[in-house]
Amino acid sequence: MPWDYEPTSFPIAWDEDGNPTRYFTPDFYLPEDDLYIEITTMSQKLVTKKNRKLRELKELYPEINCKLFYQRDYLNLVVKYGLEGPDHLEEAPAPTRMPGRPAIVRLEERGERLTG
Repeated sequence: MPWDYEPTSFPIAWDEDGNPTRYFTPDFYLPEDDLYIEITTMSQKLVTKKNRKLRELKELYPEINCKLFYQRDYLNLVVKYGLEGPDHLEEAPAPTRMPGRPAIVRLEERGERLTG
């Protein structure tokens, strides 16, 4: 299945001059399904923050499909596909982020319409 890692950063807040000040960058994009995926497994303390950003994304860009996978979702997939046994769920390694800033891709440059 083809996928892209953090291909798009969506502006979700702007300053008084219209310059983006905050972005939401989903972890993966599945082009065959036109679906962005955000995974929150590293720290459950980030869940509230990611839920808020995803809510803002959906309000500003209702045409963008994005799904948030929680730690339990990730662990269930690890077991389902035989990467770890159920007795090792606490030890299952979580994905890590790649270092550096994500590339910012303007939707206008991709030929897509911005809404909001």
